[in-house]
Amino acid sequence: MYLIDPVKKQYKANLHAHSTLSDGARTPEELKEMYRNRGYSILSITDHEYPKSHTDLSDEDFLMLTGYEVYIRSNPEGNYKVYQKEVHLNLFARDPENETLICYNRPYIKYMPDEVLAERKRAGSEEQRIYTPEYINMFIRTAAENGYIVAYNHPYWSIENYSDVMSYEGIFSMEMCNYSSYLSSGLEYNGALYNSLLYAGKRLFCHSGDDNHNRRDEDDPEFDSFGAFTMVISDGLEYGQVFSAIEKGDMYSSMGPVIKCMSLENGILHVETSPAEHIYVYNGSKKPYRIHRKSGEEPITSADFEVKDSIMYLRVSVADENGNRADTRGYFRDELRM
Repeated sequence: MYLIDPVKKQYKANLHAHSTLSDGARTPEELKEMYRNRGYSILSITDHEYPKSHTDLSDEDFLMLTGYEVYIRSNPEGNYKVYQKEVHLNLFARDPENETLICYNRPYIKYMPDEVLAERKRAGSEEQRIYTPEYINMFIRTAAENGYIVAYNHPYWSIENYSDVMSYEGIFSMEMCNYSSYLSSGLEYNGALYNSLLYAGKRLFCHSGDDNHNRRDEDDPEFDSFGAFTMVISDGLEYGQVFSAIEKGDMYSSMGPVIKCMSLENGILHVETSPAEHIYVYNGSKKPYRIHRKSGEEPITSADFEVKDSIMYLRVSVADENGNRADTRGYFRDELRM
């Protein structure tokens, strides 16, 4: 069985971006051209508390995916505090024209003009937001009931930990790398956290995004575009096809490497990739399967691993010569016909 089918096209996507509608420095039109010119096919502009369809910018070879970013903090005014936990979620709309504002709370609406706000459909509680698992789970349920799938953003930046993430229900995917936070901290690559969640039986996918604001020039070391992306494996670039692929987990996270094929047949996991230094196959044990490029040999481009019946799950992580990773989601035993 193919886990990554080499015949299906892979579309490069940035699923986390900010424009001049919130705190970004580039307009939606500029962002589209930036990413198209760098080989991307999909962009979701996820402005803060500002649901907005950008389908007018979509064309036959570039798709704008409708979404927005929400956040929940533990102070009534909703202000940023550097030592305080918070949670950020990206909401992606099943219907490209869905601009419903979930759990409207006035202190959080910092960018949307009043005349736009007056026209927005609202859904859910409009009471003060509360940073508790109960409130956050209610928020996620409300978003799902109103046509969104919910992704979990930058756990390290948010100062959240394993127990926090374990308490959330209904999240479909977690950011493996948030590039803006990675640049500012060096720590927003979340492979270890993701493995821990899978080990505990948490079934969620993984993806990556830039979270770009573009306040710096392209030659600045902290320019926050084009560093972390998601490869979406889809039958086509029509909105419904791409949304379905993302919702089903037909995608993988990357900071550079490309995983061309991943198949499991008769207990052998076969992986084909762009040139790599290391390939790890995490399986829920203390000993992942692995292969490393030996000194003097060519980079690894394919490998086979014997998979034991005792595994909990499988997920592949590929590292290139610069230490950049590509990561598949976790595939549990019942998905692998074992």
